[in-house]
Amino acid sequence: MIQTLRKPSWIKAKIPAGSNYTRLRSLTRNLNLHTVCEEAQCPNVGECWGAGTLTFMILGDICTRSCGFCAVKTGKPGDIDWNEPEKVARAVKELKIHDAYLTHVVITSVNRDDKNFESALIFAETIRKVREYNPEIAIEVLVPDFKGDIKALKEVLDAKPDVLDHNIETVPRLYYLHVETESGLKCSVRPQARYEWSLRVLEHGKELGHKGLLTKSGIMVGLGEEIEEIIETLWDLKNLGCDIVTIGQYLRPSLDHLPVVRYYHPLEFESLKKYGETIIGIPHIEAGPLVRSSYHAEKQVMKLSGALS
Repeated sequence: MIQTLRKPSWIKAKIPAGSNYTRLRSLTRNLNLHTVCEEAQCPNVGECWGAGTLTFMILGDICTRSCGFCAVKTGKPGDIDWNEPEKVARAVKELKIHDAYLTHVVITSVNRDDKNFESALIFAETIRKVREYNPEIAIEVLVPDFKGDIKALKEVLDAKPDVLDHNIETVPRLYYLHVETESGLKCSVRPQARYEWSLRVLEHGKELGHKGLLTKSGIMVGLGEEIEEIIETLWDLKNLGCDIVTIGQYLRPSLDHLPVVRYYHPLEFESLKKYGETIIGIPHIEAGPLVRSSYHAEKQVMKLSGALS
């Protein structure tokens, strides 16, 4: 029988606040813009928006995969909107026109395994359009694995984002491990993915990307992994030349999703960060209970971009 763990006291999101958060929230709603920050109920939305970072999701809201940790709907996606790059770029420009403090944009998407190469083209054109209308803004892309298609990845890299992000999500042993939920569903962390595909995205991102490109990945903990497995995964990322790694606590979206096996203490996150940076040698690790992919994204770029340029 699955035991539902009680959330510890340190798993507590801050109430979003601050003048720039309030302004961006008002503008995004008035302009009918949709951000992952609000739709995914990210616990860091107030802090990130206060720092001028927004995350947009392109390619629709229906994913072709059924990852056991993710609340995004699974099914058959609709047609690709080839005008979406223009819409995103104009939305960012509109925010700037209304004096929004915006310095860093993250562009992510659902998986479109039905149209992987077309998805890459949309990512690339979105980068180009956002930069055309907003040349001063840093652009980070959080891309799917494109099923290991390097030709698709190269389309994105040729558009020269500032950061190429692809989340490895968990240790390889847990990718396909089936777990039955209280609701009777059987699910696993990344049933349609391959660890090797994710490694390939990060490896070729560093090899084929422009000089100064930062590569980034993220890991969730609390799904049943062992500390030794986390360390091995961090070594894999280091060996691929990954510049930034985020490590955060997995939080269950619903009873239909994978249960939390363990909550890590903040001191454990500090230890993982210290070990990863000083022993393994990853340039920057962002680790904490509520850390997500875009957390402190703008600070990471400022910290590392000068050293690589």
